Amino acid sequence: MTKPEVLFEVDGHAGLITLNRPQALNSLTLSMVEAMSETLSRWAVGDAVRHVIIRASGDKAFCAGGDIRALYDWGRAKDPRTFRFFRREYLLDTLIKRYPKPYVALIDGLVMGGGVGVSVNGSHRVASERLVFAMPETGIGFFPDVGGTYFLPRLPGEAGMFFGLTGERCRIADALYAGIATHHVPSARFGDLSRELMQADSVDDCLERFAAAPGPAGLREQQGDIDRHFGHDSVEAILASLEADPSEWAGMTAAALRGKSPTSLKVAFRQLREGRTRKFEDCMRLEYRIVHRMFEGHDFYEGTRAAVIDKDQTPHWLPGTLEEVSEAEVAAYFAPVADELPV
Repeated sequence: MTKPEVLFEVDGHAGLITLNRPQALNSLTLSMVEAMSETLSRWAVGDAVRHVIIRASGDKAFCAGGDIRALYDWGRAKDPRTFRFFRREYLLDTLIKRYPKPYVALIDGLVMGGGVGVSVNGSHRVASERLVFAMPETGIGFFPDVGGTYFLPRLPGEAGMFFGLTGERCRIADALYAGIATHHVPSARFGDLSRELMQADSVDDCLERFAAAPGPAGLREQQGDIDRHFGHDSVEAILASLEADPSEWAGMTAAALRGKSPTSLKVAFRQLREGRTRKFEDCMRLEYRIVHRMFEGHDFYEGTRAAVIDKDQTPHWLPGTLEEVSEAEVAAYFAPVADELPV
């Protein structure tokens, strides 16, 4: 018998969602996204559910993102499920962002891509010491979506641009400092926390009783360097600034950028700069436009091939350099589409 991909129950005051694909790092499928949207919409009204808790099965990941292999296959075949998935996913992220009740994500392990969308957009993000947050999309010819347009530019200084372009991983102390997480609770206490939250009258009071200090944030110490390099007005200027810095960190960061899709880097740069002044719904509409163009292009398929299918880690980007990606080409990613996201 096939196990449900996502589980729903009401216990005490809480509606509980459990992502249930541990063998696939709880990556999101179209059916999961649709089921979550329907259930959350139902729980949003009435008094049966006072707050929502979302957690995950297994001990490795909260959610590693969307089902990239399925999206690759659908995109290649021009299957309409490609854009149905993103449409429903982005509408789910918007529902979570505007949810009228507390929405508590219990993040224990890896969280990337679509997993970020169903956690960081919520009101409360509780992370364990096993948290590994990343938005690595530029490394597969994609872009930091699921609300990244909005939340990344609102991290301290240029931290969002740093994470969005490089795909750098973030641990618990840095996540709490940056505001990616709102609370730290040790992994061993997640079970007790879940049980108490189900009966809690006040989510905030309950979380305060369990919250712990994660230690010093290295990101705080690195903030000045990140702001100095990633505050420039183009990806080329960021890279030149890093390459002029003799520090080991700058050299490693520059090398990381050199391995990403040039098109993705330039699209993501403009995306995150525009996101600084847009409201959330406008950001999601922008992402829906960009995703159409990504699936019409070359680099997403090549990046996914290199990272997920053949796993040779040697993508051949087209164009191959930042200089070859024109501003007109970048602007085309932001043009309206026929079926705009209805947010």
